[in-house]
Amino acid sequence: MFQLACAYSGQILAYQKMLGQLVDAGNTVTLAHYLQLLEGAGMVAGLHKFSGNQIRQRASSPKLQVLNTALMTAQSGRSPDAWRTDGDAWGRLIESAVGAHLVNTAIGTGISVTYWREQNKEVDFVLQRGDSLVAIEVKSGGRKQTLPGIAAFDKAHQPTSKLLVGGQGIPISEFLQAPASHWIGQ
Repeated sequence: MFQLACAYSGQILAYQKMLGQLVDAGNTVTLAHYLQLLEGAGMVAGLHKFSGNQIRQRASSPKLQVLNTALMTAQSGRSPDAWRTDGDAWGRLIESAVGAHLVNTAIGTGISVTYWREQNKEVDFVLQRGDSLVAIEVKSGGRKQTLPGIAAFDKAHQPTSKLLVGGQGIPISEFLQAPASHWIGQ
């Protein structure tokens, strides 16, 4: 489970798909428990899908998230240059770095870190504490891009704020200097 989570960090993966890739994994309840144990050890987490309904949120496919990108890169066997030249892999690495930062700095603050997806529209991370709701989209490239996931989430849930990290938004280095509580408001 650890290797799978490192290889698929930043991606939503159904438990059934995980079962197909793991030998003698047991069942989906066992896999969910493994993710909880790995999160407790500070290694990887399975982020829940944001939903107003707690039951639907718990039953969702998790978004796998390393809690330290060194775990992701060490497991891959890729060189730093190989990461940078593969646009998809680089994007997942950057998104995983932002996610790891959010999860690690949200511990003990009452802030939940989730993701949102409806059909083909997605928001990388959703922060929630009380009535405050922040939608975060991460882009690793510098070109201007549309954000259909943020627009759909805004229409459905009216977040307190919407952030673009990387690309034409907040520089990644600046974003990583402030904890999750900064972005959701003290």
